[in-house]
Amino acid sequence: MTTHSSSPYPQGEQVKIVRISDRQKELDKLPPPETKRWVMRRKAQVVAAVRSGLLTFDEACQRYRLSEEEFKCWMALLDRHGLRGLRATRVQEYRPVDERERSA
Repeated sequence: MTTHSSSPYPQGEQVKIVRISDRQKELDKLPPPETKRWVMRRKAQVVAAVRSGLLTFDEACQRYRLSEEEFKCWMALLDRHGLRGLRATRVQEYRPVDERERSA
């Protein structure tokens, strides 16, 4: 009588099970690196990831192709105005008058 193994691996070869690290699990919860449409919730997630130490400031800028200035702006708007400050349609309302005049 011959025994057939249902394993796709040759007899005697061990299969190594690799667990995803906790850090990787948390990174997977963040917006994908190729994100193009930045809604306020996604911006807040990335800011929270940097502030909690999951990502460094530089890693976040590199991962999401953001300028330092843009990311610092997200942090400042979140601090000053809360989540609603990150709405793209509201940025001009929250910027000081002198900043609006320079960008016009």
